[in-house]
This record gives sequence, C-alpha cells and structure tokens, in this order.
Amino acid sequence: MFLAMDIGNTNIMIGIYDKDCLVAHWRLGTDRCRTTDEYGLMLRQLFSVSHIKVEEIEKVILGSVVPPLTTIILQTIENYLKVPFLLVDYKTKTGITIKVDNPEGVGADRIINGVAGLAFYGSPLIVVDMGTAITFDYFSAQREYLGGAIVPGMGIAMEALFQRAAKLPRVEMKAPEQVVANNTVACMQSGLVYGYASLIDGLVEKMWQERGEKTHVVVTGGMASIIKPHCHVVEYADEMLTLEGLRLIYEQNG
Repeated sequence: MFLAMDIGNTNIMIGIYDKDCLVAHWRLGTDRCRTTDEYGLMLRQLFSVSHIKVEEIEKVILGSVVPPLTTIILQTIENYLKVPFLLVDYKTKTGITIKVDNPEGVGADRIINGVAGLAFYGSPLIVVDMGTAITFDYFSAQREYLGGAIVPGMGIAMEALFQRAAKLPRVEMKAPEQVVANNTVACMQSGLVYGYASLIDGLVEKMWQERGEKTHVVVTGGMASIIKPHCHVVEYADEMLTLEGLRLIYEQNG
C-alpha cells in the first residue's frame, strides 16, 4: 500500500492505495499551525478508523503548494511512517512537457491534475480546479502543459462579500432556483454559482478561440459537483482527479 497526499491552501487530500485501488480517502482542513506530532497522530487515527496498519504503508507520494507545511508533513512521514517518499515537482517524471516561461513556478497540483485528466478524459484538455483559487490549465494533444489562468475561488469571493459588506451574510454554496433571485441569500448564491459558471464558460471559450481548437474540459476540487451542472463547456466532474494523478505518477516512478 502507499499513501498519496495533496496539500492545498484550503484542504489536504489523503488517499490510501492498494496498487491501483483507492481503499480509503479523507479531506482535512489545511492548518499551518499544526505540529509534526499533531499531523502524525491524526494520520494514525485515520488509519485506525479504516482498519489500516501503519506498517502496511510502503511509500508516500506528496504534492504541495504550501511550502511551510511541506516541511512539516515530510518530517511527519519520517517520524511516524518511516518510509521513502516522492515529492512531486516540475522535474518529476510525469509524461508531460512543461512549456511555460517559469516551469519551477508551476504548482505541483496543476501537473498532477493534468496527468490524471489526460489519462482518463483525453487530449487536448483543460482542467479547471475549484480550490482556494480556480486554476485553468491547458494541455495540448502532444501532452504539453501550455499554461492557463488563475482567478479567486468561490470561497474567497464569498468571504470578501461577508467581510466588506455589512449586511451580507455567509451563505451555503448551492444554486438557487432562479438566476433572478428574490432575497439576499439567494441573490448571493445566484451570483456565486451562476456567476462562476459563466466565468468558467467564458474563459474556456476564449481559450478555445485563441488556440483554434476545442478541448475536453474536466472540473475538479471541492466545488466541482456544484458548478458542473451550470456550465455548458464542462464535460466531466472528478473530485478524485488529484489523488488519481498522484497514483499514476507513483506508478511511473516506481
């Protein structure tokens, strides 16, 4: 068995694989203040609940966009799991050629998502990751990562409204029955869900126009299932895309 971890700015995704089978997975809130011991104990508790023994974990593969937490998690692996690890970065063998101005600045999650997206959904491909930021990543038919776009995520937008507008509350992320909403909460939900769906459609279509071709489009991240029904360019929603990408990279790197 091996452990796959993706450290994002909002969530940490954790999966346990037995070969190509995902036998357990969890999503934790990202907390930069937790110590190595706290993360170690959390991992042991999660394993225990799923009846997985620490000794069964043979290796760890890790992707991260939070450098301070990367160090803590690597120390946790050393102290509590005592197994080899692979930290994914722009130099890792993935089968994707990174063709941007600054390859070392590309977040590991963007390449990891591309590996799984190309394997499962074909090319050319745009991956839309609904995280703290929403990233749009363009992969050519030749498995080249050509770049993309980044916009603030839905959670950031909602928090900005709540903090900067005295009468606006936090709201549940769901689509109201109609776009022209008739109360404050529904108005905010309309703007967030239908507004971001339109943003995704618009940016993807501009990418198609610029590149002169249509692509497959997959959306991932915590908001994927909420946003997909309201986008006409999105073919697939896959909340496990990042873990599956880590699995495929693990298999490529032995």
